[in-house]
Amino acid sequence: MSNTIKHVSPIETAHFRFALVAPVVQGLFPDTSAAAYCRRVTENPILKPDGTTFLYNPRTLEKWAHLYQSGGMDALMPRVRSDKGITRTLSDEAINEIFRLKEKYPKINATMIHRMLIQEGFIPATVSVAAVQRFIKKNNLKVAVDPNIKERLAFEEPEFGCMWQVDTCYLPHIKEDGKSRRTFLMAIVDDHSRLVVGAQIFYNDNSYNFQKVFKQAVSTYGIPDKIYCDNGSNYIDEQLKLICGSLGCLKLHAPVRDGAAKAKIERSFRSVKERWLYALDITKITSLVEFNESLAEYIRRHNTAFHKGIKETPMDRFLRTKDHTKKPKSVEWLDACFHNRIIRRVKKDSTISIDNISYDIPQQFIGAKVEVRYLPDRMSDAYILYNDTHYLIRVTDKNANSRVKRKNLPMIDYSMRGSEIHE
Repeated sequence: MSNTIKHVSPIETAHFRFALVAPVVQGLFPDTSAAAYCRRVTENPILKPDGTTFLYNPRTLEKWAHLYQSGGMDALMPRVRSDKGITRTLSDEAINEIFRLKEKYPKINATMIHRMLIQEGFIPATVSVAAVQRFIKKNNLKVAVDPNIKERLAFEEPEFGCMWQVDTCYLPHIKEDGKSRRTFLMAIVDDHSRLVVGAQIFYNDNSYNFQKVFKQAVSTYGIPDKIYCDNGSNYIDEQLKLICGSLGCLKLHAPVRDGAAKAKIERSFRSVKERWLYALDITKITSLVEFNESLAEYIRRHNTAFHKGIKETPMDRFLRTKDHTKKPKSVEWLDACFHNRIIRRVKKDSTISIDNISYDIPQQFIGAKVEVRYLPDRMSDAYILYNDTHYLIRVTDKNANSRVKRKNLPMIDYSMRGSEIHE
């Protein structure tokens, strides 16, 4: 057992438990029964997210599978700690800079990285060098690895939807309304058929934009067994863990800085550039909508064209095993799965803050911690979930609130102060 026990968030714990029981939930275990699978997996101690190992009882896994099937990802969260907030010592920008520095200077140590992060303003001086050391150790960045000597084996999933590879690709700047902006392509490729199941260009490379592409792909093609992604901030996002868990989809990560591990999506990006982008006159693209329309036409051609790697078209291969994926239960259920979730404590003035915007909360929640579920671009539908009941929240309007009659305060009779009121 490790001497240092890492703090683990409720979401990480739930995702760890789901990863163990996913074969049972998805019905993909190779054993004769679910019970046999649980016995086999628990024969040896299992490494927990906090860095310790534990010898689980097979019944524990059976219990987790039952909890997930009855209550989803929420049921797998530790009840005692589920209302605690989630904090991170290193920001996404600091993490990306660590990866960049280790790639450029493989022999650089944690102390030097820590000093450079402070000098460049990526972290405050209050962040300890130990935090950087822990991150480097956790992500196996301590020793540079030569990808040219890494053992690799060609692999392919047996059916459509067994695994989707996902990633982000930089595209050129385009001018819209006289302003030049960088663009980013987020795409999802099915490992078995090479079908591009989702692709969209955005001005911002963030987790919510990927969630939109992922949601559209699930709505169109069903729920995959697994998604395979890198360790960029978009894909280590804890909201994505919750979304995958709610869908019943396992999220896997490629080794750090190992693009070759996601060869199919990387090859797809190469084809996008060679067969579409390089032949496109970017100067004539005047909007993101126009750019995406052109991309959509290319995707249609790709999905229906002969693919040398599989000796047929991606669409033909998809059609043979398309029933492997499970369809979402309903549009409403799919919306609920993709809601982001945050914990906030309600202030004494019956408000909370999300992204520096104040929202009014029902007064019965004053002083309590509440879970808010929302879509970042549809905050008008945001709500508190409490005892299976939705309580809508709304942006604070202080002017309107000043005219609301308080039940616990006496009315002010301004007629008694007429002599003090001036025009």
